[in-house]
Amino acid sequence: MSNLDKNPDLMVLEPGAPCTAVEVLEPRLVPLGGPRAMTVYRTLPQRTRSLIGAWCFLDHYGPDDVAKTGGMVVPRHPHTGLATVSWLFTGSIDHYDSAGNGAEVKPGELNLMIAGKGITHQEISTDRSSILHGVQLWYALPESTRFSENHFVHWVPDPVRIPGLTARTFIGELLGASSPVDTRTPDLLGSELIIEPGASVRLPVRRSFEHGLLAETGQIRVNGTEIEHRFLAYVPVGSDTILIEAGPEGARIVLFGGVPLGEQIVMWWNFVGRSHDEIVEFRRRYQAELGFEAPDPRDAGKPALFGDFPPGQRDPLPAPVLPLTRLRPRG
Repeated sequence: MSNLDKNPDLMVLEPGAPCTAVEVLEPRLVPLGGPRAMTVYRTLPQRTRSLIGAWCFLDHYGPDDVAKTGGMVVPRHPHTGLATVSWLFTGSIDHYDSAGNGAEVKPGELNLMIAGKGITHQEISTDRSSILHGVQLWYALPESTRFSENHFVHWVPDPVRIPGLTARTFIGELLGASSPVDTRTPDLLGSELIIEPGASVRLPVRRSFEHGLLAETGQIRVNGTEIEHRFLAYVPVGSDTILIEAGPEGARIVLFGGVPLGEQIVMWWNFVGRSHDEIVEFRRRYQAELGFEAPDPRDAGKPALFGDFPPGQRDPLPAPVLPLTRLRPRG
């Protein structure tokens, strides 16, 4: 842990002064799906950084030729203790979950699924998609809400324009726009930014937030630091301004952030918990409820976590085998 992580007040700057302590996070390639797996670029979590605010996961994918890869085919799988945010640029995805929520995920429209104490869902690109391109983010629910009931929200933000920039803020507040979506996690931000060619924008942000900026298209500069395509810029708390510069082709950026969660989490596969033993129980109960393993006597009398699915859907995904070593909290 750096001195900045231990004492964010070290980074408090004069008003309007962008923080120059920008950390660059490099994506790693992860196959998603079956034999013709679609490649996604994962920039969060990393060994050096597990959380940005409460955000704990970021996958960036596409532009992906669905005819060649088969698109996104992620059958039924579980989540606990987190919320998923799907945000598309092109194409569409059919979402269905065990709370009975079905939705077509479309470009520029927020689809937020709060897993709470447990949910299962599937995500499959539609037949109408020729090019699939977007991001999926997760944020960890705080202790106060992580065992709450699951929930699904669909919302379409209006664009806000200032010289050189157009923003669609789907979570939180930015540039006078405020999302009405209840995240069950205080002090979060999520926004798509379109920067005009050659523009330099000084973006006002909250001092108490740490921020991540994904260079979704091309190369950008964040507070003077070069950020390559698909890389992520991390800006610590303490500054009320982020300086963003685009090249001659302009840029699209996914901006997200929030007040540091202040809690350690254990994240493994699709579960977020607080200890190794919690993750072991989540996996055990999922495997039993979905019929992959016999029920464990320790879970007798406990209510089901992961809900029902209608017949005729793709077979669910079994959980992978847990590592031999204990999972350690991070954050």
